[in-house]
Amino acid sequence: MKQEKDFSAISGYLALFVILILIVAAVFTFIFFPPAGLKITAVVVVLTGLFCLAGLVIVNPNESSVLVLFGAYKGTIKVNGFWWVNPFFVKKKISLRARNFDSEPIKVNDKIGNPVMIGVVLVWKVENTFKAAFDVDDYEHFVVIQSEAAIRKLAGQFAYDNLEDEDAKITLRGGADEVNGMMEDEISERLAIAGIKVIEARINYLAYAQEIASAMLKRQQATAIVSARYKIVEGAVSMVQMALDELKEKDIIDMDEEKKAAMVSNLMVVLCSDRDATPVVNTGTLNH
Repeated sequence: MKQEKDFSAISGYLALFVILILIVAAVFTFIFFPPAGLKITAVVVVLTGLFCLAGLVIVNPNESSVLVLFGAYKGTIKVNGFWWVNPFFVKKKISLRARNFDSEPIKVNDKIGNPVMIGVVLVWKVENTFKAAFDVDDYEHFVVIQSEAAIRKLAGQFAYDNLEDEDAKITLRGGADEVNGMMEDEISERLAIAGIKVIEARINYLAYAQEIASAMLKRQQATAIVSARYKIVEGAVSMVQMALDELKEKDIIDMDEEKKAAMVSNLMVVLCSDRDATPVVNTGTLNH
């Protein structure tokens, strides 16, 4: 398959100067030399000069011009400036600037099957003008379609989080660096056919779909509450153990197993309750 090749064009300033000289000379000849043969020649020179003006091309910075002659690819001008080429060349300008593609969030199913909304931001640029011009119909539309296809494929490989897939080492929500790296590789592989280089690709929007967002939010809250309770109980047990050890070490009070159980129960209620405990003052004995 053909590859991109640079085309060495003639300076446009030099070509324009020569064309203008020829046109001026032909007009002068047409006016001041009456023979019919010279006039016909002058007209031909003027028409040829005007036609040659179509070969002038301006290439701006970070821009290129793909040249085609009767269906044959002749090369690409990437050096910015004012140039002249064969007037019969068909010139197609392709920008080499870096561009952003901020996709609208699309609904996909994750590994577990939950519908999620996911969107990406993609930074890309044309690297091979031959592939961009001839291997695909519309390389800009190609970027959009293939990026969405890569998103759908990637989202199906991972769960949104590890609530349902506890063994998952990488999730869409928790494995940002790994997921973004995989997505960049996937999109780069898909866009290589169009000669496009992916500079950066990352997820910029991730959420559950609207129909399950409320239920999943409650589940996340419940999980957070259970986790918090676990830490509270773990800390409370440590504090009760410390209290019993201190009482025993300093011989403040001698308690049997029943009294210890009652003390542990009371302390656990106080330490684990989600509300402030209301003290009850006992003015009798320890048992009443």
